[in-house]
Amino acid sequence: MSANQEAKKEIVKEIKSKLQNAQSAVVVDYRGLSVEEVNALRKLMRDANVEYKIYKNTLMNLAIKGSDFEELAQVLEGPSAFAFGYDDAVAPARVLNGFMKQTKKMEFKAGVVEGKFFDVEGIKAIAGLPSREELIGKFLGSIKSPVANFAYLLKAIIDNPDCLAGSAEEAESKAEDKTAEDTGAAAGETVQTEAKGQSEEKTEDTEENKETENDN
Repeated sequence: MSANQEAKKEIVKEIKSKLQNAQSAVVVDYRGLSVEEVNALRKLMRDANVEYKIYKNTLMNLAIKGSDFEELAQVLEGPSAFAFGYDDAVAPARVLNGFMKQTKKMEFKAGVVEGKFFDVEGIKAIAGLPSREELIGKFLGSIKSPVANFAYLLKAIIDNPDCLAGSAEEAESKAEDKTAEDTGAAAGETVQTEAKGQSEEKTEDTEENKETENDN
């Protein structure tokens, strides 16, 4: 095997590795970009944890064969650049779309997002979707306050489990105080009841004595 063939084999292996770890891959026509614009685009991609690479169509065709990205073969003609998304499947399309609006250059060809093929219009629609963080923020914002407060409480407990021990001790202390109060109140009621009973007995004895004296 020649050195050239060996180099091509390594590139195909590299592409396969990227595709195995990627949640999405978007193909664009990159014609018209200056060196400065390419560098600016690469920086935007890195900040979004997206990898931007240029490969020959023949090597990409070999790499995608038999994979979830195989349908991209139908658009692999002319200059092609590829954006691989690892953490956020929407990020490649979103970053590219924003860059295209600024520069008025590049064009979408197609893409595969989470195993599903999208044509040009489909990728444009994907590009308009909010990021995962934005979706989570909107979801949390839509939750009613009591439920949200409960979620924050759970998070606080997870972050600081020691607070449970303090709460348990405080609850136990309050329970003991309450028990003491109830015991004292019960004792007071008993004393009052006994005193009332003794008073009633004295009254009865007095009335009996009076009746005896009258009989005499």
